[in-house]
Amino acid sequence: MNASAEARTLRRPFRLGVGRIHVLILSLLLELALFGVLKPAYLSVAGLLDASRAFVEAGLLSLGMTLVIITGGIDLSVASLLALVSVTIGFSFAAGLPLALSLVIGLLVGLSGGLLNGLMIAGLTLHPLLVTLGTMAFFRGFAYAVTNANAVSTFPDWFAFIGQAYLGDLVPFQLIVWLVAVVTVWILLSKTSFGRYVYGLGVNERATVFSGVNTFKVKVAVYTLSGFFAAIAAMIQTSRVFTARANASAGLELTVIAMVALGGTRITGGSGSVLGTTLGVLILGYLQDGLGFVGVRNDWALVVTGIVLVITVFANEFFRKESR
Repeated sequence: MNASAEARTLRRPFRLGVGRIHVLILSLLLELALFGVLKPAYLSVAGLLDASRAFVEAGLLSLGMTLVIITGGIDLSVASLLALVSVTIGFSFAAGLPLALSLVIGLLVGLSGGLLNGLMIAGLTLHPLLVTLGTMAFFRGFAYAVTNANAVSTFPDWFAFIGQAYLGDLVPFQLIVWLVAVVTVWILLSKTSFGRYVYGLGVNERATVFSGVNTFKVKVAVYTLSGFFAAIAAMIQTSRVFTARANASAGLELTVIAMVALGGTRITGGSGSVLGTTLGVLILGYLQDGLGFVGVRNDWALVVTGIVLVITVFANEFFRKESR
C-alpha cells in the first residue's frame, strides 16, 4: 500500500461516513434547535408548517434552477419571469378574461419565457449568463411597461385556495404542491434517461454529444422546465398575497441560486441532487424566517445569511475534495 492510499484509509474512520447531506441535515436541526431555545414557540408544528408558506415559491424556482445548474448553465431570469406571469394573470383577468383562462395564459407565458432562454442558449450557442441576464431585464421591464407599474388586487374568492388554503387546518396547500414537485423532479433526475443526459451535459458536453444524445433538446427542455416552475410559483404567490404587480419577487433569483448552491449543486455543473436542494431551501428558508421571528433586524439577518453561505462554499469544496 502506497503512502497516499494509506493516508486515505486512515482518514476514513475519522470521517465515520459523514457526507454533505448529513451535514445539511445536522445544520437544519441545529438551526431549528437554536431558534427553539431563543423562542420556544417557534418549534410548534403549526408554526413551522405555516412558515413554509414564505419560501415555497423559492423552493419551486430552485427545482428548475437545480436542473439548469447541473447542465452547467444558469438562469438569472426566473424571478423576473415570475413577475411577468403574475401580471399576465392579474391584468388579463382585469381586462375581462375568466381567471381560469388567465391562469392558462400565465402558464404559457412561463413556458414561453423558459423556451426562449433555451432556444437562444442551445440554438445560438450563447452563454447562459449573458442570455438570462438579458431576459431578466426584458421580462421585468416588459412587466412594468404593460402595467404602467400598477397592480391588480381583485380576484374571485376561489383563487385564494391556491396560495392561502390549509389542508386539515394545518398543512398549507402550496407546501403539498412543492413536495409533489420535489418528488417529480427527483424521479426525473434519478430514474430516467433524461436525468442521465442532464448530468452528462454538466460533466462533459462533448462526450455526451458523441454518445448520441440530442443535447439541443435536453437544454431547451431544462430551461423550459425552469419557466414552468416560475409560472407555478407565480400562481401561488399571486394567490398568497392576492396582488399581481411587476415588482414581485425582485431579487429572488439570488436567493434561489444560494439555496441550490447551499444544497451542494456544483455551480460549474455535473453534480447536484434534489435532496440537497430541498435541504438548502429548508435551511435558508427557516434561517430567514427564524431570524425575523426572534427579532433580528433585516440588515443583520442579511449579514448572518451571508456568513452561512460563505461557510457553505468552504464546506462544499471540502466534501468535493474528500470525495476524490
